[in-house]
Amino acid sequence: MSAAPPVRAPVIAALDVDTRAEAAAVMDRLGALVHLFKIGLQLYTREGWTAVEDVIERGHGAFVDLKLHDIPNTVQRAAANLTRPGVRFLTLHASGGSDMIAAAADAVREARARDPRAQTKLLAVTVLTSLDDTDLREIGVDHTMPGQVLNLARLALRAGADGLVASPREVALLRRELGRDPVIVTPGVRFDGGAAHDQKRVMSPAAALHKNSNFLVMGRSLFEATDPGALLRALAEETASSER
Repeated sequence: MSAAPPVRAPVIAALDVDTRAEAAAVMDRLGALVHLFKIGLQLYTREGWTAVEDVIERGHGAFVDLKLHDIPNTVQRAAANLTRPGVRFLTLHASGGSDMIAAAADAVREARARDPRAQTKLLAVTVLTSLDDTDLREIGVDHTMPGQVLNLARLALRAGADGLVASPREVALLRRELGRDPVIVTPGVRFDGGAAHDQKRVMSPAAALHKNSNFLVMGRSLFEATDPGALLRALAEETASSER
């Protein structure tokens, strides 16, 4: 009788490393415990598309977190290039505006239609978790943080984004105002007692999930733990118990 598959935590593990070899070591260690692996600017600018291929070839889903932000035509072409089988999520900045988001959304839909194996969803980053109200004022935004996040979230969804990236501090607001349909991915997650690093709007994994985030992005807070596997297994079991 075959063993039951492991219970996975609703976590996207961030491959915030420099090389494919380092990324492979992380996948070897955590591949059975998380849903997806994130390829961000740090790894992508060193290793390029091959870093994404490494994730997909191992049978994992890829979260391509390049936070596209440019003129609509450029972002449209980039989104088309990045919508491929195995890429579950692709990110852009909601602050790029509705025309840019709509252009990217069109490109993603067209690429999915050409290749039904591609199931990529477009996620709009609202406000980075490294920013707070003081930072918003510095760059000329006169909304409060919750107001700005909600404003950008509404704009992004109207323009065709499939979901959002938002800090755990705003998830409850987004669910109340936008409902359960949009996918919400939550960075800025830290285990109790862990260092916040450069993140300003943070919350524990259990608290973020309680707010109805779909996925948590975890990097440094996970890898600096003595036993990240034990933490992920406990989180997976807690999530499974809450759903029963």
